[in-house]
Amino acid sequence: MNTNSIGILAGMGPRSTAPFIDLLVDECQRQYDAKNDIDFPHMLIYSLPTPFYIDKPIDHNLMKKTIVKGLRELENIGVNFIVMPCNSAHIYFHELESSINIPLLNIVDETIKNLNKKSQKVTLFATSSTYQSEIYQNGIVSSDNTFIFKEVWQLQINEIIKEIKINKYNDRVSRLWNSLIEDVKKESVDSIIVACTDLNIILKEESIPLNVIDSSLCLAKATISEYLKLFK
Repeated sequence: MNTNSIGILAGMGPRSTAPFIDLLVDECQRQYDAKNDIDFPHMLIYSLPTPFYIDKPIDHNLMKKTIVKGLRELENIGVNFIVMPCNSAHIYFHELESSINIPLLNIVDETIKNLNKKSQKVTLFATSSTYQSEIYQNGIVSSDNTFIFKEVWQLQINEIIKEIKINKYNDRVSRLWNSLIEDVKKESVDSIIVACTDLNIILKEESIPLNVIDSSLCLAKATISEYLKLFK
């Protein structure tokens, strides 16, 4: 390509792609007052099917190979930098970053930057693989905050994600979500990091009585900021 462009490696999961693009469009309007169609960025969106199964362990070697293939295809097209609106993919971030020769933004780093206060009690809503990797827990603790979590919450989160992937947002998702939020409130949690892009559909539908840090929104803000740097 001969023009400045953003590479978006999406499709992880498939329903998370469109909400992320909407966030990018909103950020263009917020950060540089984009109005007309011509004002918005060139975006190359690769919706990549990956070997992720709700009820099976991840084959990490196969997953890494699949994501690397997607990154290299975007790089070969000629985008200036790449973003991945998928938290679980960032388990392999350093290997993925070294597999290409253009910048790859890090959703975890961008999200942790938005923990504006110290000494907070922070919890995490993410897939089991993201939770088990501790990529967010390490960031929370290193930013002088306290990580709060109960194992039963992960079971509830897994069930919500499964339901969304199969049936989208529905009454059962709403009931599961509100039950989870009530339990989180009992632990005096200050902030929730929502680090699963499949959960974004809930953030549009539900009023949440706690501070929510949406990793997708954090990445969208960083993406447009990075895009604007191309013109300096």
